[in-house]
Amino acid sequence: MISALLLIDAKGKNIVSRYYRADVTRESADAFRTNVIAKKDTGSNPPITYIDGTTFIYVRNSDHYIVAVTKKNASPGLIFHFLFHLVKMFKSYFGTDYKADDLRDKFSVVYEIFDEVLDYGYPQNCAIDLMKQLIRLGKASNEVEEDASTITSQVTGAIDWRREGITYRKNEIFIDTLESVNLLISQTGAVLRSEVVGKIVMKAYLTGMPECRFGLNDKLLISNEKKTKGARRGKGSGVEIDDCSFHRCVRLGQFDQDRTITFIPPDGEFELMKYRVTENINLPFRILPVYEEISETTLKINIKVIANFSKQVSAQNVELKIPVPPNTANVIPKVGFGSAEYNSADQTIDWTLRKLTGGQETTFSAEVKMLKMTNDKVWSKPPINVIFAVPSFTASGLHVRFLKVYEKSSYQTVKWVRYMTRSGDYQIRL
Repeated sequence: MISALLLIDAKGKNIVSRYYRADVTRESADAFRTNVIAKKDTGSNPPITYIDGTTFIYVRNSDHYIVAVTKKNASPGLIFHFLFHLVKMFKSYFGTDYKADDLRDKFSVVYEIFDEVLDYGYPQNCAIDLMKQLIRLGKASNEVEEDASTITSQVTGAIDWRREGITYRKNEIFIDTLESVNLLISQTGAVLRSEVVGKIVMKAYLTGMPECRFGLNDKLLISNEKKTKGARRGKGSGVEIDDCSFHRCVRLGQFDQDRTITFIPPDGEFELMKYRVTENINLPFRILPVYEEISETTLKINIKVIANFSKQVSAQNVELKIPVPPNTANVIPKVGFGSAEYNSADQTIDWTLRKLTGGQETTFSAEVKMLKMTNDKVWSKPPINVIFAVPSFTASGLHVRFLKVYEKSSYQTVKWVRYMTRSGDYQIRL
C-alpha cells in the first residue's frame, strides 16, 4: 500500500524518510519537491499528486509536509486517515505546536514511530496510548516501566486502544450528544433540505478494563432497515438514522443484534459515534418573514420567530442575520425582544436574542430607507441566516436510554449526560 513516508520542510529539505518497499527510490522526494513545494501556488495544489507513475498523498502541518508515497491503486481516504492520525501522534509526543526542528531533534523517535505504525506499508499499530508504552521520550523510570509480557499482550491483543492498570479515585463517565441542524426553506415555506449531523462524544475516567453497554431510543432504525421493514416512526417513538459510524472499540455484531452499543472505552475523551438523520427532524425554530416594498426607497420587514421545543428548554445566543438591499441608507428596527443593529459591512440587520424559551413567540420589524438606484439591477435577496444553540435538546430525537458499566471490582460510576443542538446552515429564502 504505502511504499514510503517522507517528512519534508517548507523549503523542500528532507527531515526524515522511511522506505517500506523497493518500488520507489530516494528520487521520490526530489520529484515531490520540484512538482509541489517549488510551485509558487503551493496552497492551491491538490493534496494528491500523480508524477510519473507515482502517487503522492500529503498533508501539511505547520512548517512541514507529511507525505505518503505509493505505486499501488491504494485508497486515498484510508491514507489520509492514517496521515491525520500520524499528526495526532506527533503532537502527543512533541507538543501541539511542534515544528520541523522538533522532528529533526528527535529523529530517532520519529524513526521508531515509522517502524511501528507501518508493516511493509500497511497500517499496523496506530494506538497512541500503546505507542507511548513502546516508545518513550528520554529514559523511563522504574515506576512507569511496563513488564514486557504486558506490552506484548497489548500489541498482539484486540484491545490496543486502552492500556491496563488505569486507576481513578472517582470513576466518572461523561456523554455529550452534539447535533448540528442544516435547513433550507423556500420562499413559500416548503422544506427544500433538512439534515441533522450528530456525534456522541464520551469522556471516560474509569478504573481497570470496564465494559460499557450503551442504549439509545427504543426504536432505532438504520437506512436499510427503513426500506426493508417499511417502518414509520410515530412521534417520539424512535429515530431513523440514514448512516452512522462507530469508534473501533464498539462491537458491531452486538449492535446489529439488539441495537445496544457495547465497548471497552479508551481512557479519556473519544468520539463514540457519528450519525446523520434526514427524516422526522424536530426543527427548533419556525421563521416567518415578510418583505414589503412600500416605495422605491422604502422597504418594510416583518419577522416572527417561534421556538418549537419544550418550555423547560431555552435557546441561547440566537441571532438572525436579515439581509437588506445594498443601497440601504438607514434602518429603523423595532424589536419585541432582544436587540438589533444594522451591519453595513455584511448588508444585514443582526437581530440578537440572548435567551429564548421553548414555545415563546417574538416579532421583529424594521423600516429600511434606501437610496434611489440609477440602474434597474434587481436585488438577489440572499436568505436569512439563523445562528443558535439549544442545550438539552436534540433535533433528531436521539436520546440516551441507559448506560451500564461492568467491571470486576464492581465500583460505583457517576454518569453525566448532556445534549446540545447548534445551527449549521440554517437558512430561509425570501
